[in-house]
Amino acid sequence: MKLRLTLFAVFGALLVCALSTHAQNFPTRPARIIVGFAPGGATDVTARLLAQELNRQWSQQVVVDNRPGASGMIGAELVAKAAPDGYTMLVSPQTSIVVAPLLIKKVAYDAVKDFATIAVVGSTPQLLVIHPSLPPKNFREFAAFVKANAKTLSFGSGGIGSTPHMAGELLNASLNVKVTHVPYKGENPGVADLLGGQIPYMFSNFPVAMPHVQAGRLRAMAISSLRRSPLAPQFPTVAESGIAGFDTATWNGLYLPAATPREVLTRIHTDTVKALADLKERMLKQGIDQSPHTTPDKHAAFVKAEFARWSKVIRDAGIKGE
Repeated sequence: MKLRLTLFAVFGALLVCALSTHAQNFPTRPARIIVGFAPGGATDVTARLLAQELNRQWSQQVVVDNRPGASGMIGAELVAKAAPDGYTMLVSPQTSIVVAPLLIKKVAYDAVKDFATIAVVGSTPQLLVIHPSLPPKNFREFAAFVKANAKTLSFGSGGIGSTPHMAGELLNASLNVKVTHVPYKGENPGVADLLGGQIPYMFSNFPVAMPHVQAGRLRAMAISSLRRSPLAPQFPTVAESGIAGFDTATWNGLYLPAATPREVLTRIHTDTVKALADLKERMLKQGIDQSPHTTPDKHAAFVKAEFARWSKVIRDAGIKGE
């Protein structure tokens, strides 16, 4: 028995030593950032910008690995179950970290326990856009129009549980109406139907909607963030237009498996903060704002607050998963 205990102690000491050495030398080989969505969206763009900067800092290849499907849950599950060595990271919006776990009964990971939070690495507001044939010219007129016609209106989104969907439901609750939600398989098909007049309005991620607004094909009512966007300061916020505190955005966080050594997490966090500072202007040109939640603790507290906020919206609206 004494021999076994001695062997266990030696093995434990060697393991701790190995992990410490690994952490000190990290990174020594290529790493990957998994994105649970197809290339081209705000999450993918954010991940690729971050990967480029980490590649430069580490002198190691950092690739983006797109694993789309199931509202981003396929990619999230891969990271939750990956080796906790720092070489497999996840960039994910709230869709697969907060909303999908609230909507879907069987999720293969625990969004709180299975991930280590690093930082919220980007936030993309939405524009509330309408078809130009509709009469409203500003948000106050739009709110009155919706209240008067709620039973015959509908709004689109890129799918059940997507941030534009949640924004639309939050607007429903704020205006005390029940406008019908029309989910699409992706944001672009929804925007296509909005352009064609098949649906009257939707919240759309800023980089997607803005070109159509600039071309006069859509009319913007307001932006969903608490502050006006420096890229388009002419658009008032929903909050300043009559619904105090209204704030939605497609935010993306950086996560690692929960058991990743603290030294590795600290190194990745430090380098991520450096990368974000260098990326600020490039991200802004892509319509991606930076977030104040750039420490692991602030990120974790933000996720917790988002669970509380969206669980109420989902419950009150009676939203069911697909």
